Amino acid sequence: MKAWITRDIAPLMTKPTRMCELADEALFGMPVDILSLEEGEWYRVQTHYRYEALIHRDDFLPEELCDPRWVEAQKKVIITPYADIHAEPKVQGAFLQGIPRGGRIAILPEVENERWQKVILPNGTEGWTYIENLADLLELDSIEDEEELREALVRTAEMYLGAQYRWGGKTMAGLDCSGLVSIAYLLNGYTIYRDAQIKEGFILKEIAKEDIKKGDLMFFPGHVAMYIEEGRYIHSSAGNNGVDYNSLNEEDDDYRKALVDSYETAASIFG
Repeated sequence: MKAWITRDIAPLMTKPTRMCELADEALFGMPVDILSLEEGEWYRVQTHYRYEALIHRDDFLPEELCDPRWVEAQKKVIITPYADIHAEPKVQGAFLQGIPRGGRIAILPEVENERWQKVILPNGTEGWTYIENLADLLELDSIEDEEELREALVRTAEMYLGAQYRWGGKTMAGLDCSGLVSIAYLLNGYTIYRDAQIKEGFILKEIAKEDIKKGDLMFFPGHVAMYIEEGRYIHSSAGNNGVDYNSLNEEDDDYRKALVDSYETAASIFG
């Protein structure tokens, strides 16, 4: 059964309780497949990026209960850190819903004052949000311009600079290492595995460490980072308490020897 996330940041848990390890976060408007009822009001789901975890019944709406206009309408992705949906096309309009970067919203044809886009929520509630909050929803399976994509991946990861470290998170409210790189790839149209590993069946493939280029990934035991260039990389680290830069070069102030010593392999979606 297909369903749609109706909470701004819906926690995906490892056990049927909120008092356990956070596995991931599903964001508003994302589709999920309901696999089974686990316990009480907890369901096992698989996200559209093929990750399985448990979600509470309050955080999704089965597609059969959604407004057909939501199901059929074109979806856009939120690209600003957080977007408000208002009941009217003005900032004084009643607040209906907040959506973090990476969440999705269905758009309706109407535009107001060349700035406000009319939208619809899964339950059929209509609202408005700034047009600049929205970007095209990309779901790609081929690469047309490698250099442009490499630059875009790094720029997207850098949008999260300063966000705190949150195990299982993937928004500006907090995110972990694999949350950062997976959402950066997802916003650019490519699905890599949500956890810090190279998993068979996904587009990411192992490469030699000396072949790493901008936008490729660096893997450490239980950790992943995105390479930039000249030995520098960006990652979400508990040691940095969030998203920041570090360096492989010993002469740099942000060199972290423990990470350099444990650097295992690199991976790329290119070639």
